[in-house]
Order: sequence, then C-alpha cells, then structure tokens
Amino acid sequence: MPLATLHLLAFQDAPKTLRRVLRHLTTLKPAPLTISQPVRWIIRPESIDKTRLLQPQASQWHLLVIVLGNSKVAPLTADLTLLVVDHFSLAFGVPSKVLTDDWPARNNSLLHPPAQSELTGALKDPKIAGSSQGLELTNELRTFAQEWDRDGDKKGAVSMLNLLAFHPGEEAHNEYAKYGKAFAESIGSKRGGIAKLVGRTVPDQGQKPPEWEEVALAQYPSIQHFADMLASKDYQEVNQRHRVKSLRDTCILMTSEIEIERLLKQDQGARL
Repeated sequence: MPLATLHLLAFQDAPKTLRRVLRHLTTLKPAPLTISQPVRWIIRPESIDKTRLLQPQASQWHLLVIVLGNSKVAPLTADLTLLVVDHFSLAFGVPSKVLTDDWPARNNSLLHPPAQSELTGALKDPKIAGSSQGLELTNELRTFAQEWDRDGDKKGAVSMLNLLAFHPGEEAHNEYAKYGKAFAESIGSKRGGIAKLVGRTVPDQGQKPPEWEEVALAQYPSIQHFADMLASKDYQEVNQRHRVKSLRDTCILMTSEIEIERLLKQDQGARL
C-alpha cells in the first residue's frame, strides 16, 4: 500500500510566503496529491491534538499539502522551511490507484466536473442544530455557506479534511463502514460528495501508533452541497445511527483547492 503524508503549514508573512511556496510545490515530481487552502473548522477536535491543531503559532493554518511518501519533513526548500512557523504532519495509506491513475488529471476532473449535482432542497426546510460538532447544520454554518457561495471567486468545489479516531473494538469500525457505504451509495454521492482519499494512519518508525486512526479527504461540488447534506433527514438518520456513535474524536477542516488555483493564476498573471 502506498503511503502519503499530509502537512498543515503556517507561515510568517503569509501572503508573500504562500506565493513562493506555491511556485515551488508546482515544480515537485511527482506532483502533490493535494494543495489546498484551509478555510475554517467544521468540527473541532475535542481531545486529540486539540491545542496543536486549533492554536497554530501563526493563529491559523495557511496550507494543506498531501504528498506521496512517509516523511515528517515538509516538501519545501531549505529557505522556505525557515519561513514555517508551525507544522503538523500525519502519514497514512492511500489507494494504489493514486499511483496507477493519472491522479492530477483525475483530481482536476473532480474539481471541475462538466455538470454539478443538483441540490436536493433540504436547505428549504433545514434541520438546524445548536452545534456542528455532530456534523449537523447550524445557523452560523448556514450563513457562512450562503456568504461563501455569493463570492464569485470562491464558488466551486470544497475539500473537507477528516481526521478520525474510533471507539475501541470492531463494532465502531463496522458502524463507520456502514456510514461510509451509505455516503458512497446515496447520502453523499447524490449531492456530488466523494471521498477521494481515504486511508489508515501509520506510525513513525519505532513509535507507537498515532491516536488519529484514519484520514479522509472528501470533496463536494460546493459548500452549499455540503450544507444541503447536513440539513437533510436522510443524511442525519445515517449520521446519528452509524457515524457519531462510532467516533471517540474527530475533526473536519474545510479547505479550498479552487482558491489555490486562483492564487496560482494571479501569480502567473503578475509575472507576465
């Protein structure tokens, strides 16, 4: 099973540094599996790496990069590494098709499908919760989704980074597998949702296994498609029955690969 490593990076002088980092990352061979800009937490970790993830030295994460291989070292040159003020990494297995397929082309087709899935109408009469910690829609998240979608530059696909830790025993894993099956076959897929990278974490050599047990990068055609899912009765029935009770801790970070594409185009235009 091929391995990949996710890197969350925070920089000093972020706007200027980020452009330099992106120029470098586009030259890497093989190309990174994902380059995405963190936007906001949907679910915050409650115990595992809580302070580490929620309070980076620069007050926020500026970049998510997922590259092939198992290395805690960020995929940066020495001079760019000096500009990193915080760094979180986690290695995990990825499907072998990531190596055999033309992943950059496949990922691009996922980010820019010929047609978007239709919304189901769940947002017309949404189920509203007091907290999004159970992956439910709140008024605050609903307002954020509306405002994000109104920004023409930010419209398009969003990528949700999931870190998962399960309750002990096979039952929890089996329950989550039922959730994953329903997501792939109906509650997620009918809204254009797809888990494009999923894998079990692996320990560093000679170290104990990480508390996070699984990594998943899920993609939706837009933040409104994600909100439509959370607002729906069919999703929440499966979510509460299988997903919520299987996890002892989890977090979801919304990121935007589309925003990275926009920054790269801006940078290219500025250098012409």
